[in-house]
Amino acid sequence: MRVKLTEKEVLNPLGEVENKKIELNPLPYDFDQVSLIDNTKPGTEIILKVLAETLGNREFLYIKKPAGTPTSEQKIIKASSSELAILALGDCGSCASWLVLDAIRLEKMGIPTISIFSDHFASFARQLAESHGISDLRILEVEHPIAGLNNDEIEEKALKIVPNLLYILQIP
Repeated sequence: MRVKLTEKEVLNPLGEVENKKIELNPLPYDFDQVSLIDNTKPGTEIILKVLAETLGNREFLYIKKPAGTPTSEQKIIKASSSELAILALGDCGSCASWLVLDAIRLEKMGIPTISIFSDHFASFARQLAESHGISDLRILEVEHPIAGLNNDEIEEKALKIVPNLLYILQIP
């Protein structure tokens, strides 16, 4: 048997970006309004619902956007009206990329963010954020996969990240 090997140069999706360091906005000590940005990936709505229920009696602004695309300027402005934004779900390459970039846009507008990624894409998300000058972007990891699971299985995985969310927000 003969095998022909071909060597190809592959473009690093992280690229090289010359940006100044972006300071992460401090989380509010107490807050009343939270934007929940749902990129419509399967299971995202359930994850955000679990997290919202955990945060108790607050006002939630639900914003839906297509997966694998940036959030529109209008929706980013709407999300920036809250004191905190939670973005989900980065469980593939393009969705993880846009989640990071949307979080950075909000951070630049002065809105602290927490982003939810599957554990298979969290490392990539951290590297991408760092390449854009924000190495300490707040990332919570939910167990991969989410797609293909039933609602109860997704809720069970979401409940596992609740303690980390409460810890980050310093809620007892």
